[in-house]
Formats: sequence, structure tokens, C-alpha cells
Amino acid sequence: MKREDKNVIVNQLTEEINKAKHFYIADIGGLNASETIALRRICFKEDVKLLVVKNTLLQKALERAEGHYEELYPILNGPTSVMITDTGNKPAKMIKSFRKKHKKPELKGAYVEECVYVGENLIEKLVAVKSRQELLADLVAQLQAPMNNVMSSLQSGKHILAGLVKTLSEKEE
Repeated sequence: MKREDKNVIVNQLTEEINKAKHFYIADIGGLNASETIALRRICFKEDVKLLVVKNTLLQKALERAEGHYEELYPILNGPTSVMITDTGNKPAKMIKSFRKKHKKPELKGAYVEECVYVGENLIEKLVAVKSRQELLADLVAQLQAPMNNVMSSLQSGKHILAGLVKTLSEKEE
């Protein structure tokens, strides 16, 4: 591959990483053609971009990218693919479900919610990571809970008060 071609690939990869909110580095080597196609279809359906890259080109792209990815450099060996997504835990869930029937992909590392994760053993933690939208929804639900309790108490109190007034009016007759 010519140097100009490599520079074009590195520049494109750097741009993808800069735009990406989250990305995973995985090993999909050893998957046969039909398994790879199945993985690509799942990625497409889940809106995850799957790129197979050379380690040296990925490292150069990470070095040029805006961010601190130095912890990911040691894992750049062997077959490497990058999964780019807007939802932090989606690739982890995909990897976990895909591995119920296949040996790969293996998680090498990830950059999720501005944190670096290195190692296959962190797949469960990455599945449990909540996105910013999920955290905001949880916060709003917690803030609304006291108001909902007050409203339901007032609603139930309305029926009790109406029943009491009715009972008292019937006793007077």
C-alpha cells in the first residue's frame, strides 16, 4: 500500500474517531465468511459501524485524534476491528449475544463515556453502562417521584373525603 493511500485511510479513521462518541476495539479474526456477514448485518441493523483496520494505521489515527487513547495502544495486535456507535453499551450487548453461538468477537478495549476500558473481562460492565439519555431519564424519574406520590395521595384523599361527606349526609336523614 502506498504512503498516500495509508495517509488517506488514517485521516478518514481519525475523522471517524473524532466524530464517535464511543468505540470498541475487538478481535473478529477466525470468523468464517458467513459468521462475518452475520456480524456485519447485526451491526448494520443496530446502527454500529464496523471497520476492519490495520493496527499501525489505527494507532496513528488514535495518536492524531482529539482525546487520550494511550491506554489502548498495547492492545493493538492481531486481527483488529473497530465498532463505532452513538450508544455506549450497544456493541457490548451485541458482542455478548453474538458470542452465545460463536467464539468471537473478543473485546480488546473500548472508549465509552469518556473512559477507556481494556480487557475482555469488562464486557459485563460495558453492558451495564447507561447512556447519557438513560441517566437523564432516570434523574427525571427520580425528581418526579415525590410529586407523583403527592398527586396520588391527593387523588386518593379526594375519594375518601367524598365518601365521608356522603356517609355523613346519609346519617343526617
